[in-house]
Amino acid sequence: MDTLKILVVDDESRMRKLVKDFLSKKNFQVLEAGDGEEAMDIFYKEKDIALVILDVMMPKMDGWEVCREIRKDSKVPIIMLTARSDERDELLGFDLGVDEYISKPFSPKILVARVEAILRRTGQGSQQDVLSAGGIVIDKAAHLATVDGKAMDLSFKEFELLTYFLENQGIALSREKILNSVWNYDYFGDARTIDTHVKKLRSKMGEKGEYIKTVWGMGYKFEVGE
Repeated sequence: MDTLKILVVDDESRMRKLVKDFLSKKNFQVLEAGDGEEAMDIFYKEKDIALVILDVMMPKMDGWEVCREIRKDSKVPIIMLTARSDERDELLGFDLGVDEYISKPFSPKILVARVEAILRRTGQGSQQDVLSAGGIVIDKAAHLATVDGKAMDLSFKEFELLTYFLENQGIALSREKILNSVWNYDYFGDARTIDTHVKKLRSKMGEKGEYIKTVWGMGYKFEVGE
């Protein structure tokens, strides 16, 4: 499956980078626009954009104008961002066909969760919902992990860690990279917490725990043997 494209439109470069970083970790391809006119140029050029994240207050063309233009010939999902929590703005957004409405400041992780939920709802996100390797199967939508058909009793972070390993099979991952990707930037702690979670995860995987290999002096690698 091709990587899904998401267009992020905001005149604040810092905000675009923040959103892009979190979406890129979920394997989305992120396109950026700094104003409404640039957004429309990219939208008409690319054609296959899966979702638009759109700020309301922007120069040249504001978010409402961009939304009206897009809705003339496209039903692509739109998430609207605004610094104001005015009910009239929200109602206007829904009248124009906005799918979600998020007020600033917001949690990037919540935004990503909304993106994934909308894409699942519109039938675009299901291709990445099931992962499997060497008898390990992860159903992300059902939040279920099995080993040889038997469900594993995993904590939330153990589930996310195992999912991350399967998504990066054969790649040596440093503890810092795992920490940033699974615990995200809001976790400030000792990278050795990874070792504790890996130990528990290996135990719950039984003999398949050997798939998680230690890369000495660096971190870990998930690799299924022959």
